[in-house]
Order: sequence, then C-alpha cells, then structure tokens
Amino acid sequence: MFSTVLFPVDQSRESREAAEMVANFVKENHSDRLVLLSVIEDSVSEDTEGDRDGQIQANGHPNGHPNGHAEVMSSPEAIAELLANAKQLFEAKGIHAEVQERQGKPAFAICDLADEISADLIIMGCRGMSLVGDGASESVTQRVINLSPCPVLVVP
Repeated sequence: MFSTVLFPVDQSRESREAAEMVANFVKENHSDRLVLLSVIEDSVSEDTEGDRDGQIQANGHPNGHPNGHAEVMSSPEAIAELLANAKQLFEAKGIHAEVQERQGKPAFAICDLADEISADLIIMGCRGMSLVGDGASESVTQRVINLSPCPVLVVP
C-alpha cells in the first residue's frame, strides 16, 4: 500500500527518533522505496532578500552570524554528511534508501519531491509550534500536512 515512503531528515532529536519508527514501518509494510530528503533552507527570507548584501558587508560575516553556526547547519557539506549517516543507519537495518538534497523552503521542497517521486506517504518528526515575534507560526510539519499530495504520518 505504501510503496514509496519519503522521510525528510534534519539534525533534530525528533528526526533521529523518528528514524527508528520509519525503519520498522518500511520493513513491516514491505515498502519498495525509501527516499531520504534534507533541505538546505534559504538563509534569507523573501522580505529581506534585497538587504542581504548590505548585511554581509556591514558586519563582515556571511548571513550575519559571527559564529558561523547557522551557516554550518545548512552547509552543503553538513547536509551531505547528514544524508550519508541516515542512509548508513537504514542500510545497517537491511533497508536500501535513496538520498535527495534540495534547497528552498522546507515544506515546499518536501511536498514538491513527494509529488515528483509519487510518494505514497511522508513520515516526519514533529517539534510542535514555533513562536516568532508576538504570534505563532506554523511548523514545517503543519505546512507539509496542509500542502502534501499524499498522507503524512507524524511521529511525536
């Protein structure tokens, strides 16, 4: 029934914990295809994109982060390592996994890939609501649920 499963991964605890459930699910349901996805999030929001060059020149640090932490978390090298480790984890359990890397807004990238690969199911960890400023914003998981072309299984 769930032939193609998409599992977006990141460096969160929730993603690591969901991996065990994904492995069990794929084995129990005899899924034919497991696709791991990591998204390099655009570092600049659309409303500040025009100011990006000025910010870099003003403080001398890429993306305005003097410690480089945000840069490291979304660097292509970090993403490649994350995907390689995730693939190795599944292959150690006898599950072949494909890896995909995308750039952009995570929810849109996840749903676009789900559509491209004709995913039967997306399995995601969940961190709950995030608060931004004075109001609440949707989590990536909530956005995926709302935009997805297929069912979404959320692992708390």
